[in-house]
Amino acid sequence: MLFTGLYLVAIGNGGIKATLLPFGADQLYAKDPIQRRKISSYFNMFVLSLNIGEGIAVTVVVWVQNNKGWDAGFGISAGAIFLANICIVAGLTTYRNRTSGSSPLTRIMQVFVAAFHNRKLSTPENVDDLYELHDKEAVLHTEKLLHTNQFKFLDKAAIIKEKSSLDENNKEISPWQLCSVNQVEEIKVLARMMPIFASTIMINTCLAQLQTFSVSQGVTMDRSMGKNFEIPAASLPIIAILLVIIFTPLYDKFFVPLARRFTGHETGITHLQRIGVGLFLSSISMGIAAVVEVKRNNVAKDNGMVDAIPLLMPPLPISVFWLLFQYVVFGMAEMFTFAGLMEFFHSEAPAGMTSMATAFSWTSLSMGYFLSSVLVDIVNAATRNITKSNGWLAGNNLNRNHLNLFYWLLSILNMLNFLNYLLWSRWYKYKYSPLTVGRQVTYDQASGVHLTTGLQKST
Repeated sequence: MLFTGLYLVAIGNGGIKATLLPFGADQLYAKDPIQRRKISSYFNMFVLSLNIGEGIAVTVVVWVQNNKGWDAGFGISAGAIFLANICIVAGLTTYRNRTSGSSPLTRIMQVFVAAFHNRKLSTPENVDDLYELHDKEAVLHTEKLLHTNQFKFLDKAAIIKEKSSLDENNKEISPWQLCSVNQVEEIKVLARMMPIFASTIMINTCLAQLQTFSVSQGVTMDRSMGKNFEIPAASLPIIAILLVIIFTPLYDKFFVPLARRFTGHETGITHLQRIGVGLFLSSISMGIAAVVEVKRNNVAKDNGMVDAIPLLMPPLPISVFWLLFQYVVFGMAEMFTFAGLMEFFHSEAPAGMTSMATAFSWTSLSMGYFLSSVLVDIVNAATRNITKSNGWLAGNNLNRNHLNLFYWLLSILNMLNFLNYLLWSRWYKYKYSPLTVGRQVTYDQASGVHLTTGLQKST
């Protein structure tokens, strides 16, 4: 029953996180300059609300579970979800809902199937010879994407075999054999996002380590605050959470307006720049964690407490607040990367695919956690015969392990990942110019389509 409940929570959590973010952003009208600027603030506040919830979970709920029982803790969580559902339902009549269209996965598969079907055909040199929707059919699209030269093999999906077979309404054409240029470009946009998405997995691997090994470090350290209070071991992540809660409003209210004066960009810096700052800081945080672990280990050796059993013996004479340094830097890294990544996916995703694209943020998180487990196993297997502890991270005695070396490894891997990200971010082509504040939207009376032709620079 327990595992059934956990799996149900995972399924429900995936559905909520994949849809809540784009649904909230859809309530703001992107073509209005004032509301469009608020979209960036919305993503920052979304990250803030997530961390407030996590903060309550690792403090209030943990205290209830430790003192009143697990049933009471689960009851609080269930009650919170119930109240959230009431709040959502209460606003049903006021929400702005996006008109549902075809499945994004279906549109993706159609392009690949059509491209494979036409693989032996030569792509015409003139882009105008490729198939495109016109007139009334074009109204179905909320934005018009111009043809790009990347991933040219996908253009084969838009090759017209016999023009004479096309009737006036294009009803004879199967979407699995012929796709419009606009549909092909939608898939190209998603393809360009994939290297950016892959580059953010590593930072989530670091997050997993902070939630496991850093907590294990804290258990061995002095967790007292004053004479009568001791921080519960399960509540140690509150340090990083509080920092994100503090930094996020400051970033939104002070950094963004200041940076906007110099860059002219609505969000202060571009989405890719924001992600890059976070990836760089994640490497620095792991380096700091390695230095702090060396100090903690030296304290254990100097006091003859290498084999001290946590919680059963007095803690090491070193304050748990030494971990604050790595938590501070990583908290800033998370704020930059996570919010920037969600906003990047939402703003760059093709119309009708924003829910799927923003879900990549959570996919990156889950893959980072999975990679964390795999990396620990690989490190232990590779170092089993060169360490007395049968691996850097083997055994239950943290004082005899080599956690500092593992942190250095993470720091190096994250720096290499950051350099890799720089290459892909320079290669990436925005749908529209990122160094501007206003988006120029015109109406093509001939086709009935709103064309987003570019962005206007702020004056």
